[in-house]
Amino acid sequence: QVQLVESGGGLVQPGGSLRLSCVASGFTFSNYVMRWYRQAPGKEREFVATIMSADGLTSYADSVKGRFTISKDNAKNTVYLQMNSLKPDDTAVYRCNAVHLLSRNNYWGQGTQVTVSS
Repeated sequence: QVQLVESGGGLVQPGGSLRLSCVASGFTFSNYVMRWYRQAPGKEREFVATIMSADGLTSYADSVKGRFTISKDNAKNTVYLQMNSLKPDDTAVYRCNAVHLLSRNNYWGQGTQVTVSS
């Protein structure tokens, strides 16, 4: 059974930091491109960051570049999102996503809430 389970969300003050984790099971984690998305109330889902399966190459949305860092640990089947210098606009439900580029298998986690507020 495929599962993606996020954790690490919570309430943080502006300028603070959080680290999100997403633990994968039920598929070969190292073969999948891993991404983080977020969705704020009343807004469209927004791409945040991605890390490639083979070479670990990363890319980010302009809105988080320089503040967020995506990384993964293939031995732990886990992808992380380190979020620094958080802003109220970063408030959203953050979900991780796994995609296999050849088979197009596409899996989603349930999400974790991040709230940035004073």
